[in-house]
Amino acid sequence: MTLEQLRIFLAVAEQQHMTRAAERLHLTQSSVSAAIAALEERHGVKLFNRVGRGIELTDAGRLFLPEARSVLERAGDAARLLKDLSGAPAGQLSVHASQTVASYWLPSRLIRYHERHHQVELSMHVGNTRQASQAVLDGRAHLAVVEGRVDEPALSARKVGEDRLVLVVGRRHRWRHMQGLAPADLLETGWIHREEGSGTRAALEEELRRLGISPADLQVGLELPSNEAVIAAVEAGTSAAVLSLRAVEAHLAQGRLAMPDFPMPTRPFFLLLHRERHVTRAMKAMVDILAEG
Repeated sequence: MTLEQLRIFLAVAEQQHMTRAAERLHLTQSSVSAAIAALEERHGVKLFNRVGRGIELTDAGRLFLPEARSVLERAGDAARLLKDLSGAPAGQLSVHASQTVASYWLPSRLIRYHERHHQVELSMHVGNTRQASQAVLDGRAHLAVVEGRVDEPALSARKVGEDRLVLVVGRRHRWRHMQGLAPADLLETGWIHREEGSGTRAALEEELRRLGISPADLQVGLELPSNEAVIAAVEAGTSAAVLSLRAVEAHLAQGRLAMPDFPMPTRPFFLLLHRERHVTRAMKAMVDILAEG
């Protein structure tokens, strides 16, 4: 069994078509068919069934697929390690980040990285804190930058920045000009929340518990999947929200949102790395830039 045979098997499994797999790999259809036939004959296992003009995996093929993918990923990791040991930062770097980090804090640092290490193919993916940390665990991300703490023993976390949370309301809310809100007042209004898994939401709920308030006691009208959606909902209605000051400062300056007098905490931004994975030169260069502040 060769890596080339595994690469062809994976392409055929994903495309479910010999010709499309051959086009993707820049091979002839006959060479793709021959590689699959050799793999099946060598191990005495049928991996595909022909269905009409297409093909589909057999039960054996479905069982073999994750193993083949894993072997190719490990081979790729080994090749990247050897290349990394031989010189300057190069190759690919996949960064996942939570929304506030990705929108307001990280872009200037990515520009700095690209200017210094333009030979690295850099990509960024945006989700919430839970999704970004899961991407590092799964190996889809080399590193992640998230808001708040992540309780995962397999990940190392290093503080690289911080952010101030603020309570905001729209122009029609009775708290618009209110001074000296008390914690009990938080139970007397409607709320717009970020979704489960959001670092912003987790920080709000942690602060509520510190104040002796159960998050379940808030009158939550909507849960929305982005800062921008929460801002739009707050501006349009009479509910409150807690968001990053970075996300709302332009709206505050324009008078579209107001910030009642209620202190909220700062929260850290953390860089997440997998403890058991090799830190490449490309990763180390990003770690250094994030540490610069």
